[in-house]
Amino acid sequence: MTYDVVVAGGGHNGLVAAAYLARAGRRVLVLERYDHVGGLAISARPFPGVDVRLSRYSYLVSLLPGAIVRDLGLDLELRRRRYASYTPKGDTGLLVDNGDELRTAASFRGVTGDEADLRAWKRFYGMVSQVAETLAPTLLHPLRQQAEIERLVGPEAWRDLFAQPIGETVDQYFGDDTVRGVVLTDALIGTFADPATDLLANRCFLYHVIGNGTGEWNVPVGGMGAVSGALEAAARSAGAEIRTGAEIVGISPSGEVTFRSDDGEHTVNGRHVLVNLPPAVLDRVMGRTPEEPEGAQLKVNMVLSRLPRLKDTSVDPRAAFSGTFHINEGRDQLAAAYAQAARGEIPGLPPAEVYCHSLTDPSILGPELRGKAETMTLFGLHMPARLFRKNPEKARKMALDATFASMNAVLAEPIQDCLLTAADGTPCVEVKTPVDLEQDAGLPGGHIFHTDLSWPYADAGGWGVETEHERILLCGAGARRGGGVSGIGGHNAAMALLTP
Repeated sequence: MTYDVVVAGGGHNGLVAAAYLARAGRRVLVLERYDHVGGLAISARPFPGVDVRLSRYSYLVSLLPGAIVRDLGLDLELRRRRYASYTPKGDTGLLVDNGDELRTAASFRGVTGDEADLRAWKRFYGMVSQVAETLAPTLLHPLRQQAEIERLVGPEAWRDLFAQPIGETVDQYFGDDTVRGVVLTDALIGTFADPATDLLANRCFLYHVIGNGTGEWNVPVGGMGAVSGALEAAARSAGAEIRTGAEIVGISPSGEVTFRSDDGEHTVNGRHVLVNLPPAVLDRVMGRTPEEPEGAQLKVNMVLSRLPRLKDTSVDPRAAFSGTFHINEGRDQLAAAYAQAARGEIPGLPPAEVYCHSLTDPSILGPELRGKAETMTLFGLHMPARLFRKNPEKARKMALDATFASMNAVLAEPIQDCLLTAADGTPCVEVKTPVDLEQDAGLPGGHIFHTDLSWPYADAGGWGVETEHERILLCGAGARRGGGVSGIGGHNAAMALLTP
């Protein structure tokens, strides 16, 4: 059977591409190996008898352009968080309150001793805001050349965010270690890099601060499954055919796609094949030897019976945990953890951050749990896959124990005392290492971006989705400007086919 387009992989990017192409009248088939679509943008109930829809893998939304939401008529609400972040420091902490500038200023003075870093914060993020407003609109158009992007953002921003290591820039702007660390975490989410020397950290930083021209990270109401659900509905209503339980085992340059399902092996043909698979997986199904990427994060999903108490009694835990709660992520702490991980050791004081999505969106809690429980998602930094290869079970336990110890060091009570107990008597804790993601989700190296993030420009032109084969395009996170829950890879692959 022949289709205009076969989409290999039913993650959110594949659904975006399918929806655009089907709306344009193309005959589209989406093939997905699992029994559901959505890839890592899904919700799940992992704990027996606990009615909570956790965003199991991906957890916040920033990079999904409003233009895609409007184009596809998505029934989706992304809710803004009142508090940007809280960072404990001793018996106090730095609270960045989006709704109260005076409170934020007082918090800066309390942590840093003066207003120098507050002024630097405003100047730095003023520059970042201008870059976001400039870059975000370019993401849904053919790639600009480097010289043009340099001209658009201006010489200061180009130097500080593109040309010199972001760690060097942060040291030049800020004097306080805690403040430096808060800024640097955006350069390290899902990325194993030394921000003092590696421009990969710059690329990671840019993707975390330019979403929709604001850089805000919002909570999807209903959980991440609501995002994929809305995209699936848009693709199906436009006429796309979606087949689950179909594992891609071969793709040829001619557009022939072979997949395996419960009833055997099948072959379909596409005038074009849009690949929503990691580049390493594409290499394998095309018979090539892949270059294996490496993810570097620890994801811990929890349900709490109550929020933990803070050492800083002046801050309501609901304010501290509804934004990004930073755990031992000072600049020097990040550097020490990176050095340990690079030596093959689980960091002694793992840096991490947590978010309580249920504080912003109580709908993810079942009716009987509202007011009686909260979700907590932890994302740990500098946990590369290499640490979990030799003995995955032992390393997972060591990483969790070290991470809980790190967390408890900044709380007024152990987080373990706050965990809800599931129906089977076990605490509501689920741990995902890069090796788990590789095995459970088919991500080589457990790399959440499929491959290292690229600059959002290229002198080669095009849409950033092209491969060496004319009929095969990337449409996932591995496309240039892909990564995160954005749909940009899917949109741009569709536009590459629809734009004359």
